[in-house]
Amino acid sequence: MALEKRDYDAIVVGSGPNGLAAAILMQQQGLSVLLLEAKDTIGGGLRTKELTLPGFKHDVCSAIHPLAVASPFFKTLPLADHGLEYIYPEIDAAHPLEQHNTAILCRDIERTAKQLGADENAYLKLVKPVTKNWPLIDADVLGPLHMPKHPLALASFGLDALKPVTMLAKQFKTKQAKALLAGMAAHSMQPLTNAATAAITLVLMATGHLQGWPLPKGGSQSIADALAGYFTSIGGKIETNTYITSLDQLPSAHAVLFDVTPKQLLQIAGHKFSALYKWQLKRYRYGMGAFKVDFALSEQIPFIPEACLKAGTVHLGNTLNEIRDAEQQTWNGKHPDKPFVLLAQQSLFDNTRAPDGKHTAWAYCHVPNGSTKNMTDAIEKQIERYAPGFRDTILAKHTFNTVELEEYNPNYIGGDINGGVIDLGQLFTRPAIRLSPYRTSEKGLYICSASTPPGGGVHGMCGYNAAKKALKDVFGIAVTL
Repeated sequence: MALEKRDYDAIVVGSGPNGLAAAILMQQQGLSVLLLEAKDTIGGGLRTKELTLPGFKHDVCSAIHPLAVASPFFKTLPLADHGLEYIYPEIDAAHPLEQHNTAILCRDIERTAKQLGADENAYLKLVKPVTKNWPLIDADVLGPLHMPKHPLALASFGLDALKPVTMLAKQFKTKQAKALLAGMAAHSMQPLTNAATAAITLVLMATGHLQGWPLPKGGSQSIADALAGYFTSIGGKIETNTYITSLDQLPSAHAVLFDVTPKQLLQIAGHKFSALYKWQLKRYRYGMGAFKVDFALSEQIPFIPEACLKAGTVHLGNTLNEIRDAEQQTWNGKHPDKPFVLLAQQSLFDNTRAPDGKHTAWAYCHVPNGSTKNMTDAIEKQIERYAPGFRDTILAKHTFNTVELEEYNPNYIGGDINGGVIDLGQLFTRPAIRLSPYRTSEKGLYICSASTPPGGGVHGMCGYNAAKKALKDVFGIAVTL
């Protein structure tokens, strides 16, 4: 039976990577789709601005994009035709240690393993099966709980992925190997002793070996612009400067997908939800926040370890024990003196990011949710440990505390850039325990943000999976990758 006429077939609220993915998939099916964005530019966490000085282009939120190039959905889109160009550093990530060799992650799995000395074979034994099976399990890992296409391959991955990374690290002898794993796991923004912290470690390593950890030429905004360019080229419509706080603001549509977290979803549509669903959303847990600094530099960061001079990303946290302790302190509401710092140096590889001879640096550390403490000094000290004289290169800097991050992007509740804790309790059941995590209790309303499986990261799979569910429920359209 034909659906009654509405202003649009579908509306997507929020133009982050998940909102864009959802809008694209629905528009591809011949539907009329409206994408609404609260800010004056699209992108959510995919924005690039001159935050410090003229000519210095800084990625406001996300910077390095292993999951974007690994995304099963984004790989199907002609984004290069819409101006997206990725740049691949020689070394994806470097992890320096005091008085020890630097651990690295690069496309060459043999080179990565060889740098770990006595742990060469142990690394290959752990990571090679994941890289071999990743093309078979990527859509399953980056999706909700369901019957997998390749159950044996997924089970093999899960045996290690569900462990705490501290347990996984016991397979290794060297401080370099243990630290490399810890630095990867710290992206999960939770204690390294938590179950399933090994999952993000294995995913980031596998994607590094298979596709690399690239940066988009011109800035992360380039990814959003390419997605939006493709969406409008197939007939989609985008409206910016439209901040949705109530369903009454929306035109009529058969389906509405929200690229927001449970907190905003309750504010917008809570009166439509069942008591049980509202209770579940109110219990949703947000995690640690981020404190971010962008630097305009007179020259490149003077790292002593040579590998750091060739790496797009540098993990600054020293040993596994030091990273474990810092992340646990943060989880407990404290501010460690030596926080784990994630640093990107895009201008080393992309000369569009800074004036000739000058450079940028992008760095953040984890802090308690809602913290307003300025962590600039602690971040600079961590960089200086491996790059003495770094502070002498700083021309200007710009900071974001957790409150300012949330003001910039309302999805970053208390500075949580992952859209909620991604621990075992919220890994597959985020944001609520339901047959489909994307469908709300109200017919036609869906949630498609990083607060749904598989969680944070620029991969668009939360949006893709939500749109896939809405297409089947509302329009009777079945799609598959």
